[in-house]
Amino acid sequence: MKLDAALKARLEFLCRVVDKEAHYLQETDARLFSEELNEETLKRIAEDALLAERLDAFVSRFGRLQDTVGDKFLPAMLDAMAEQKGAAIENLDRAEKLGWLDSADTWLEIRKLRNQMVHECIEDLAILSSALNAGHRFVPVLVQAANQLSQQARQRISAR
Repeated sequence: MKLDAALKARLEFLCRVVDKEAHYLQETDARLFSEELNEETLKRIAEDALLAERLDAFVSRFGRLQDTVGDKFLPAMLDAMAEQKGAAIENLDRAEKLGWLDSADTWLEIRKLRNQMVHECIEDLAILSSALNAGHRFVPVLVQAANQLSQQARQRISAR
């Protein structure tokens, strides 16, 4: 299937964006988790502007990469492969079958975690600590998915 110019441009753009987003997330992840992140560490947020900014950057970059890959890049890649798009869970299942994601269930867990970090846990430091540490463990999964989609997109672009 030949890619039309608009879809090709969209895929090229998404490749550039996810490459940058993955890089920035990994940098922030390394800085934020250079020391143990627990409730005691998080008690310093009010007095430690650098910690607060790193935390905000991590949550923002984690959510942004997850959104870009799952909500934008994945549907564009399905278009490029002439695959039918469906509801998010159907797209994730198809991505798993195509080898772009290791697990649709894990991706849904990441999505839930992203929502928790953004909306629910700022009041409870135990929940926040747990969510952030879970996010830290999922960074490689997000980056791998971004890299896999970028690789597949670049192959499609260069083959056309």
